[in-house]
Amino acid sequence: MRTLSPPPTTSSGNCCPLVVPSQNSYRMVVLGASRVGKTALVSRFLKGHYEDQYTPTLEDFHRKVYNIRGDMYQLDILDTSGNQPFPAMRRLAILTGDIFLLVFSLDDRDSLEEALRLRQQILEVKSCLRDRTLSSTNGANRGVAEMVVPMALCGNKSDRGPDARVVPSAREVEKMLLARSKEEGGVIIGDMGDVEDCCLYFEVSARRDSNVDALFRSLFGIAGLPHEMSPSLHRKLSASPQDFQLQLVASQKQRRSQRRSFRRMRGRRLKEDPPPQQEHAFGMISPFARRPSVNSDLKYVRSKILGGHAAGQGRDRDRCSIQ
Repeated sequence: MRTLSPPPTTSSGNCCPLVVPSQNSYRMVVLGASRVGKTALVSRFLKGHYEDQYTPTLEDFHRKVYNIRGDMYQLDILDTSGNQPFPAMRRLAILTGDIFLLVFSLDDRDSLEEALRLRQQILEVKSCLRDRTLSSTNGANRGVAEMVVPMALCGNKSDRGPDARVVPSAREVEKMLLARSKEEGGVIIGDMGDVEDCCLYFEVSARRDSNVDALFRSLFGIAGLPHEMSPSLHRKLSASPQDFQLQLVASQKQRRSQRRSFRRMRGRRLKEDPPPQQEHAFGMISPFARRPSVNSDLKYVRSKILGGHAAGQGRDRDRCSIQ
């Protein structure tokens, strides 16, 4: 999915910098109509809790840093407004996004139509970016020519039951996606299995935490991200960069000690009986992450069109510090 190989990204505090290779830095953009539960899903993903009180979102930016099997990863999450007053900002969010979550409410047919319109807009914007990039590089960048856009169409509020549902059944929605995808030459992946765009379809409940983990695990899977980035497959550490590294080092020491004890007790190598996945996957929410400036995002898009190194900008959007 990556077409550039710019310098590493640094997420740092006053000390103990956390260096994330730029090829391991991703942005997930959450889109949808108002009051469909976009922020509730993000809260479930990041914090594991649900907030009953509704507060309209203007635009929220979150960052989570992972250490998975010794490699650093960074996931930026852009939670957008359902009432986007500036279409150019939405287009910029799409241009800089790597993964997309399109949310609608199962008790609001108009929100489904809006999610489908957003899906079409994403494909059009990404297709335009691909064509501009190929034109600028004279077709030399084959990775761009084979661009895949991982996204998931997510029906929220399944807890309200069948009586409140006004959208078609899950199978009918998937058929709608399949019909549109065939016209666009894409791929739909959902509960019906691989049907041949890499678009998932899930019905979830942010309130009851139903099917949320499966949604993110599958979305990260088609995006080529480690499955340990899903909420249930890594250990959550504190929100301090210093504590993150200290806890990480302490956990690694404990794991090495457990390995030695296991070898002594069993008389064989530990690799024959590997530890649980959570033992080698850690995640931390960056407490003071700030959204990269519009200027940084524009430079990043320009660098993609010009082939990355030609623009000399790398992934400036990721140069956002934990202070």
